[in-house]
Amino acid sequence: MNRRGAIPKFVLIGLIIVSLVLIGGLSYLFQNEHAKCLKLQAQVDELTAREKITEGKLEESKKKVSDLTLKLQEAKERIASVTEELDKEKSARQDTAKELEQVKADMEQQKISRQDIENKLTRAQDEGRKLRDQLKTIEQKKTDLEAKIKDLESGTSGVELGKVVVNNEIAPAPKVESPVVEKGADAAAAVEPKKDQKQEAAAVPSANPLEGKVTVVNKEYNFAVINLGQKDGVKIGDQFSVTRESKVIGDLKVEKVHESMSAAGFAAELKDLIQENDLVVQKVK
Repeated sequence: MNRRGAIPKFVLIGLIIVSLVLIGGLSYLFQNEHAKCLKLQAQVDELTAREKITEGKLEESKKKVSDLTLKLQEAKERIASVTEELDKEKSARQDTAKELEQVKADMEQQKISRQDIENKLTRAQDEGRKLRDQLKTIEQKKTDLEAKIKDLESGTSGVELGKVVVNNEIAPAPKVESPVVEKGADAAAAVEPKKDQKQEAAAVPSANPLEGKVTVVNKEYNFAVINLGQKDGVKIGDQFSVTRESKVIGDLKVEKVHESMSAAGFAAELKDLIQENDLVVQKVK
């Protein structure tokens, strides 16, 4: 019976020891777990704090991203605006380049036109000089011709050309060359017509046409000088027929009248036909 009672004690003691060991082990484990829990809690707190910091940074990042997004949008709009301005400027440059090319072409054309005008001006100046030279020559010829006419007038001042009536027919007056007037009675007698001729000429009715002759032919300016003037009743605009050997050559029209001479123009085609000493007959109007 004592053995039976002793066994339970050992068992009980064993159980107690096992329990203590278990309790110690459990306590150790609990301490370890508690330490781990504390450590984990600290890590969790640290992670939480980090998370909050990260969230704060994230918010800041979001704000920065938002700001950057706005700035990016503004930058895009600016880029679009700058691109549009660049396109406009490029188009303007192209237009300017075209205008510049057109201006260059116009300048080249103006240069050519200016050169052409300068050439024409040079030719015109040359022609002007030639015309002035020709005008001087004409003036000189005119002076010489007027002097010659005056000489002819002074040489024929005592001669009257008219018509002589013979048997009721009109006959041309004798051709009288322009004599050189000399001083003295002999010279006056040489150029003075006979009284009978004067009387016969006076007897001719005034309606009869005048007759004379060509004394000078100017082929360059198409006019002739005839020995009829104011004293013969010649007026500007009177017309005369030029004849040679009873053949009509052409017509003259009086343009300038002197005392005993007249200048009459003729058509250009007659310049090689009319000659000095050809007979001229006034055309009756």
